[in-house]
Amino acid sequence: MKDKIVLHGNDFFLEDLVDIARNNVGIKISVESKSRINKARDLVDKWVKNGERIYGVTTGFGALSKVTISYEDTKKLQKKILLSHAAGIGNHMEEDVVRAMMALRVNDFCRGNSGLRLETIEKLSQVLNAGIVPLVPKKGSVGASGDLVPMAHLALVLIGEGEAFVDGIRMSGARALRKKSIKSLVLEAGEGIALINGTQFMIALGCLALHDALNICKHADIAASMSLETLMGTRAAFDPRIHAARPHTGQIKAAGNMLRITENSDIISSHQDCSRVQDAYTLRCSPQVHGASWDAFDYVDKVVKVEMNSSTENPLIFSESEEFLSGGNFHGQPLALACDFLSIAISELANISERRIERLVNPQLSGLPAFLVEDGGLNSGFMIAQYVAASLVSENKVLAHPASVDSIPTSANMEDHVSMGAFAARKCRDIVANTEEVIAIELLCAAQGIDLFTNIKAGDGTLAAYDVIRSKVDYMKEDRFLSADIAKMKNLLRSGSIVKAVEDKVGELY
Repeated sequence: MKDKIVLHGNDFFLEDLVDIARNNVGIKISVESKSRINKARDLVDKWVKNGERIYGVTTGFGALSKVTISYEDTKKLQKKILLSHAAGIGNHMEEDVVRAMMALRVNDFCRGNSGLRLETIEKLSQVLNAGIVPLVPKKGSVGASGDLVPMAHLALVLIGEGEAFVDGIRMSGARALRKKSIKSLVLEAGEGIALINGTQFMIALGCLALHDALNICKHADIAASMSLETLMGTRAAFDPRIHAARPHTGQIKAAGNMLRITENSDIISSHQDCSRVQDAYTLRCSPQVHGASWDAFDYVDKVVKVEMNSSTENPLIFSESEEFLSGGNFHGQPLALACDFLSIAISELANISERRIERLVNPQLSGLPAFLVEDGGLNSGFMIAQYVAASLVSENKVLAHPASVDSIPTSANMEDHVSMGAFAARKCRDIVANTEEVIAIELLCAAQGIDLFTNIKAGDGTLAAYDVIRSKVDYMKEDRFLSADIAKMKNLLRSGSIVKAVEDKVGELY
């Protein structure tokens, strides 16, 4: 892992962002970025002195953009915009999201289109590297103009206002800076609007949700493969010829994964001459369902990569031609649609997983002891685990309703179409977390089923996954505190150790 990741304004990757957000890796501004930043700032200073009319720099904001601000008041304007726009409500965002916001904002500024002073951008980097986490309320952004409300809360700490966390302790922004021996900023002309007018709240949430969703994908294929074996299914539906006849990329990948995971399964071989013609959809169509979600994630990944390395403020400074242009790159519609699509796609992985869980715990469908436990009646086994999965799937169905189809005009109808991308991203993160729990429950149930089913050897990948699960979670002989088992299973899922063990055995999953 790198000590610091150098930001250039382009080529910023999801894996690097996750290291910054979750592993406390620091950031550094590249040399070429510093040159671009200084050139743009020199132009802003010149235009302000010449009395140029520039939105948000020498004018008011939104519906107040027709109001001209005097040269003497341009500095006052910068603090006022932060204070007035910091109107967020609700619980505060988690640390990883706020750290991602800061890193993404600095990378945006590194492109040299913001007009901020280098000192201001370096101050934001310093705050991030020092471990100061501004308190950013979850609610208040409509996703255009950018994420004004959460970004204002973030930026307040730079000027010694607002609140922040240091080592998990909540304190004033001024105290947080003092604790880390950082001096507060006095903002210059145009810096208030440049700090808050961007999409970094949405994209931070979207990036982390996508990262976690991609981690779930392989686990979903592993869980489905384990369930297939426990339920005495067939591998025939994973035959490459079937998927070549309908060559969706994700479908082909998922089928290939499940074919390799179940390879050399004595369980499947033991019933190849049974009377069952074909399996239920949740087993037979797993590649089609999982694969469609994989393809959706590919689309979201493309949007995220573009947004991570874009200039999203307004106005934009173009130092090569010495021009400033007002536009709408702050509008979150691309992210709103992508997060809604991601929400729907990840919900489907939970949906089909819960139906496999039902087949595992239902003795009429599995041929196993009811609720996967011996001495049923005295023991309830995994009965309530399926309840929990059902509740999470139902919650996902409500949350997956697209936020991007709604718009409520703001700012006296100047901002008359907004994306609602911030809510799309927030609920997407919740859906991903719910889906992690559902897949964790399926893995627990499938491992329990393998123990109950037979002493016959499972497939290579299935057995590798089973061994990792049993290294952390024991077989359930009688009822015990099930919530703790689910939590252990979720931590295993997040660690990636199950996927690693399977890939070490059968090769890299797609």
